Amino acid sequence: MIKPAQGRSRVVIDDVVPQIDAGRRPVRRILGDEFRVTAAIFADGHDQVAARLLYRHRSDRSWRFAPMKPDGNDLWSGSFLVDQLGAWTFTLQGWVDHFETWASDFKKRLAAQTDPTRADIDSAARPDDAAGLNAGANPAASDISLALRSGALLLHKGAARACGEAARQLREAARALTSLANENAYLAEYPLSDEIHLLMSAHPDLAHATRRQPELPLWVDRERARFSAWYEMFPRSASPVPGQHGNFADVERQLPEIAAMGFDILYLPPIHPIGRAFRKGPNNSTDSPPDAPGSPWAIGDQSAVDLRPGGEPCQRGCGGHKAIHPQLGTFADFDRLIAAAKTHGLEIALDIAFQCSPDHPWVTAHPDWFVIRPDSSIQYAENPPKKYQDIYPLNFESRDWRGLWNELYSVFEFWIERGVQVFRVDNPHTKALPFWEWCLGALREKYPETIFLSEAFTRPHVMFALAKRGFTQSYTYFTWRNTKSEIESYLQEITQPPISDFFTPNFWPNTPDILHKTLQTGGRPAFMLRLILAATLAANYGIYGPAYELVENAPAVPAPGKADSEEYLDSEKYQIRQRDRNGPESLVPLITTLNRIRRANHALQANSSLHFHGIDNSNLLCYSKSTPNFDNTILITINLDPFQEQAGWTDLDLGRLNLLAGEAFLIEDLLSGAQYSWSGRHNFVALRPGVQPAHIFRMIRQP
Repeated sequence: MIKPAQGRSRVVIDDVVPQIDAGRRPVRRILGDEFRVTAAIFADGHDQVAARLLYRHRSDRSWRFAPMKPDGNDLWSGSFLVDQLGAWTFTLQGWVDHFETWASDFKKRLAAQTDPTRADIDSAARPDDAAGLNAGANPAASDISLALRSGALLLHKGAARACGEAARQLREAARALTSLANENAYLAEYPLSDEIHLLMSAHPDLAHATRRQPELPLWVDRERARFSAWYEMFPRSASPVPGQHGNFADVERQLPEIAAMGFDILYLPPIHPIGRAFRKGPNNSTDSPPDAPGSPWAIGDQSAVDLRPGGEPCQRGCGGHKAIHPQLGTFADFDRLIAAAKTHGLEIALDIAFQCSPDHPWVTAHPDWFVIRPDSSIQYAENPPKKYQDIYPLNFESRDWRGLWNELYSVFEFWIERGVQVFRVDNPHTKALPFWEWCLGALREKYPETIFLSEAFTRPHVMFALAKRGFTQSYTYFTWRNTKSEIESYLQEITQPPISDFFTPNFWPNTPDILHKTLQTGGRPAFMLRLILAATLAANYGIYGPAYELVENAPAVPAPGKADSEEYLDSEKYQIRQRDRNGPESLVPLITTLNRIRRANHALQANSSLHFHGIDNSNLLCYSKSTPNFDNTILITINLDPFQEQAGWTDLDLGRLNLLAGEAFLIEDLLSGAQYSWSGRHNFVALRPGVQPAHIFRMIRQP
């Protein structure tokens, strides 16, 4: 066996938390967070151990330090504030603290010695001691004196590591210990101040310190990554003129209305030219009428007009992922939309779908980027029994994979440079994971404020792998979690470490692709309760509108061999659908209220404090969220049954509400404005679907 390079480093550092995949991928936090690290730190024997947390942003030239404190049983913790976006690195350092070991031992020596001045000593009974006492000497003084000299030596070494006033104070303390040692007299009290100990801890002896290797990565996102409300709409359906194709100007006119509902992000499906070959008709029909607009996800049309401002020649990629559908407008129109959205407190999110129509410029310029079938044709997308003849998937096993990777990266960068900072990425789980790790890593390093939402309804390990490789937020299985037990178990899984250290959920009760059976059969009450769940269980949520606020719930005809369908009838994916979101039965008032509640209550702006409380009815759910100091606590009870009134008694975990047993407290229902006085764990609730499906209580602290 080869001896270690640092054989005198006795401290062991184990079980560092948090870390992802043994430190291969970064832990995730939000700008302004206090980042807390724990570890087991210990050494052989009984010597005192000290430790500190080392950290730096990628722009820092040197390490910063934060002390670590013992929590008992060899466990230590420390923290620091993340004050910059982007990549950070942290590690731990531990060492045997010889000075604190000396101080601990010295205090024990003092406690064990006998006071020679005590009047109750029976000199007659102890004649050997009498002479010494009369002489004023301490029989154990030589032992104490030697210990004092050892302490002085350690203080001199500390002074050598310090400078200025700190060094002077340490030298003075060393001289004081030496003077006491020379007196060789009884010492009743410990001779050093807390200030001297602080100075020594600030100038430790790190000659034999252990440093945890390898260093661990940390990534810091902006606040919008943790807390956001998304609204999805099709720009082509935004025109106020019936039957007319909408454009960016039409979307711009709707911005005040969308902002007034309280949304932060307006997400647009692909805005690129749509292919003509195999264009789909209404309800995904392969029999397409001449005026069918096609699916926005069938991206690419080489015949698209040059849309670049100033009439400059069309660059490589024109008609594809770096072009705009002619009927939506020009790049100048798009730039105006981005600027107008900002004035209303909104960000525009674009859909990045890495797939192509047969008319995409890449098909002719780079046929090797696609799967070629034995008959020399390009393989279109399939998910049997579904067929997508209008879409060609990309081949990530292409011999020209480097060229493919570079071009896909450039698509993101093209739109980032036009002012887009938020992207929803379509089906990322069907693209190579190594590509995402490289692409998102390079983009985030250059543009750390960018947010990427993963639309990956896929297997858990694949979904988590995408998050680990750089996706900021992720769609989840929320749509398919409808019972009390399903909701509780799933939320407990994804909102707590270790998963919450890298995975940030975004709850969508519907999408253009997904109309769950609960919404199909539960009508308006189901839309209300699922909206409230999404907006309060998760700090990030979104809806596809105006379908959601207008309670559209008619499903498409099931595919052959299927009992039912989660597709919309007359899906907006294949046709223009113009409607007024402010109809008499619209959910706009409820949406607006929920988003106002979310913005006004910081407890709802994170997931880490989510806690489920007991309630004695399987159709009722009870949960709370609180800020760390409990200055804002929200308690929600909700009826999961869209058909019948449900009632029950709560069994509140009072500690998670910062309450004492039997303590009375006031609660205000933020949905109705009513106030109630509750007491203790057990309180009665009754909720009617469609009328009052939930209480969103704000706890009022009484003086």
